[in-house]
Amino acid sequence: MLVRPSILEGERKSGICERLETKSRKEVGRMLENLGIVDACFSLPKERARASRKLHGKSVLEWVARRATDSQQLDGVIVVTTAEPSNEFVKHVTPLDVPVFVAQAADPLGALAAALEAYPAAHFVRIETACPLFDPVLLDRLVKESRRLAEPADYLGYRSHDGTPAMSTPVGVFGEWVNAKALLETARRVPSAKHRAHPTRYIYEHPERFRVRWIPLPEEIDRDDLRLILSSEDDWEYHQIILETLGPDCDLRTITHLLDRCPSLRYQMAELNRASRIA
Repeated sequence: MLVRPSILEGERKSGICERLETKSRKEVGRMLENLGIVDACFSLPKERARASRKLHGKSVLEWVARRATDSQQLDGVIVVTTAEPSNEFVKHVTPLDVPVFVAQAADPLGALAAALEAYPAAHFVRIETACPLFDPVLLDRLVKESRRLAEPADYLGYRSHDGTPAMSTPVGVFGEWVNAKALLETARRVPSAKHRAHPTRYIYEHPERFRVRWIPLPEEIDRDDLRLILSSEDDWEYHQIILETLGPDCDLRTITHLLDRCPSLRYQMAELNRASRIA
């Protein structure tokens, strides 16, 4: 169970918070090894609309947060957002047992840094909200791989066969593992608006400064005809088809098996991926 230092101003008091209040003072505030952070620091109306929109009866943000809590390797999961009034909805569409941290920071990098100050952790896994079918199995594999590294790392992520960071691909079912000290250092030193809007980019784009490691995508999903992010109305239709066929407990293995049996759906996804690259 997630152990937190206190119930902070701007946070919602949920069921997990009430249970944490029964913990001893020695337990509260302990350093977590791996914290899951769902990044809900939205700055655009379309991002907010996507996160709050219902899919198969649940908001997209609820899908992502709930799948993150299915991880077996995380010590806890929080949702992080900013104090921007338009992000107030985040507290109302997140599962009640997942704490929401509202940062006073003006940008996502600052918000994640503030969250790590409030929830001390040696490492964290950042999870984006564009993919409601986010896969906790791949997240667990990422954390396990971090423990097998011969030398400590500041960043560990998946990468496709052509060298593209998996977080930048339309598959979208990944997280990225980050050393908390590296993120905090970046937040203190990096003024660039571009990098502050994408909290981890500066770290993995500067391997000369940080210890960046990559692991290859599983072959079955390192493909151009798989698309599991929500970016267009076509994407919503694809997700409806998947969920109506496989049900809400579907995982990446069953999804890829479904696509292997549906060449027309694979073709549509591949065409949309191609169009997105051209655009």
